[in-house]
Amino acid sequence: MKTRNLLSITCCIILAALSLSCAQEETAPRPGVFFDDFLYDDSTHIDDGGWLARTKPGIPGVVGASFGPQGISFVDDPDRASNRFLQLTSTTAGDAETTRQVQICQQRKFLEGTYAARVHFIDSPDSGPDGDQIVETFYTISQMDEPSYSEADFEYLPNGGWGREEPTFWSTTWAPWGRVRPMPEDAEHAHDNTSSQQEGSLEGWHVLLMQVVDGSVHYVLDGEPFATHGDGYAPTAPLSINFNLWFVEGGLLDSEEPRQYVELVDWVFHEAGTVLTTEEVERRVADLRANLVPWMDSVPAWDPPLPSLCDL
Repeated sequence: MKTRNLLSITCCIILAALSLSCAQEETAPRPGVFFDDFLYDDSTHIDDGGWLARTKPGIPGVVGASFGPQGISFVDDPDRASNRFLQLTSTTAGDAETTRQVQICQQRKFLEGTYAARVHFIDSPDSGPDGDQIVETFYTISQMDEPSYSEADFEYLPNGGWGREEPTFWSTTWAPWGRVRPMPEDAEHAHDNTSSQQEGSLEGWHVLLMQVVDGSVHYVLDGEPFATHGDGYAPTAPLSINFNLWFVEGGLLDSEEPRQYVELVDWVFHEAGTVLTTEEVERRVADLRANLVPWMDSVPAWDPPLPSLCDL
């Protein structure tokens, strides 16, 4: 009986040790991972996670409109206790003076690998009349004034815009003229782009994923391939991770009644140098949440470190 008890205790100790080892392996920070579950109390704490609220005027959006931190807040998830969402709110009363846009930017140190975010798009304003051409986004970008300028975008326009009247989802990849093809004489700017579109409403929650690998950007919507942009358009310069909500120049509704639009973000994830599927990213996020990891950043700063200007 004593021998049997001793064996039983020994087995339990071994199993416990193995379980602890597995748990430590699961929770050990992976190299080159950035994750944010957006569990902040309010916008005054976002710099703790490496984020910056844009305050600089300029493009994109309505000429003369302003950007500011007042459009950044955090709200409780009604369906999951203890979870919170990043809420981006932009407002207008029909002219540049009353238009307040919002943008949040991560540090500029990311490049190849997988980027993903769970985002909630809306088709109608949270309050006020509908009809403004609004752009709801998740994107990565370098600096526009650099020779190696790079940008990769997910953009949803629920009220049309850019020559379309219907709701349209866009993926667009930018590069300098000359990297892909010579700059034409009638070009309005020094940057070239290629894009893919899908018509129809995307109101609701979606997982947006992009893989930057082998000179191409693969865009994935809810686990389904959406577009691949290669042929010289793939980013070659360090990127920041961004979300913004802005109004299309010339696309404001002709009304002085105030209205506001909202975009929600549940989480954002990046793993450097690794190509992951949507399912694999969701498993990683679930593991981080199960182990009560609200934020992780094991992506080293670029060498030398780059400023995060948050101005585009």
